[in-house]
Amino acid sequence: MKLFDAHTHTQFSAFDKDRDAVIKRALDQGIGMINVGSQKDTSVKAVELVQKYDGVYATVGLHPIHLEKSYHDPGELGYEKGFTSRAEEFEHDFYKKLALNPKVVAIGECGFDYYRTNGEEIKVMQKQALVCQIDLAIEVSKPLMIHCRSSKTDNAYADLIKAIGPYIGRIKPSVMHFFAGSHEDADILVDMGFSFTFGGVITFVHDYDKVVKKIPIERIIIETDAPYVAPAPFRGQRNEPLYVKEVAKKMAELKNMTYEEICEVTLGNTKRIFSI
Repeated sequence: MKLFDAHTHTQFSAFDKDRDAVIKRALDQGIGMINVGSQKDTSVKAVELVQKYDGVYATVGLHPIHLEKSYHDPGELGYEKGFTSRAEEFEHDFYKKLALNPKVVAIGECGFDYYRTNGEEIKVMQKQALVCQIDLAIEVSKPLMIHCRSSKTDNAYADLIKAIGPYIGRIKPSVMHFFAGSHEDADILVDMGFSFTFGGVITFVHDYDKVVKKIPIERIIIETDAPYVAPAPFRGQRNEPLYVKEVAKKMAELKNMTYEEICEVTLGNTKRIFSI
């Protein structure tokens, strides 16, 4: 394995017509992947794929947007197709059974999403679901894959830090997916033992340049979040794990390292964090 897409979703319906070909394209180029579950169905499908392929791993969990029913449009997702999230509750025993598979490497993605949140009730629901998944992660001794998205008025990272703080030392060092917080948030999360994923967005906007340069390279891994947010030069197309190479190229530029060094270091980080 030369490189790792640490957060992707090839089990999603966007890949129903050519899933095997997409996965094979990446594996043939020495790119492994972690398919991240977002609710029951996608967690089950992620686990099914790990049985089929070497170099493919999974996480299982309940994404905060799936606690309520709402529509997510293409503009929000960076992909041509929108979807409607479903209302689910976190079921400990269901997810624990999946999590005991040795190729399930983390719990999540779980956390806070305030982008479409209206009112305190859903925030309380998101916190309750997060705590349930923290408890499961501790029970099965696996890290968390955290999703955190603020709104223009509410800082989800501040609430996340408060929620997770009491568990530091009990949970395994975990991952902040698609980090979009402040330098101050990054400093706190580094001190709490977190690592950070960065994806295709760093290839076409400069908003993250400073924070990428600031975070220690041993705390950085790379992702696609496919099928969403394809990197340049594939913007507007369906994303896929093979395109993680473009993220690695940009990361090398931002960290003043060679492409080969970034591949080696982020691969090592991914293996260490997820015990692969």
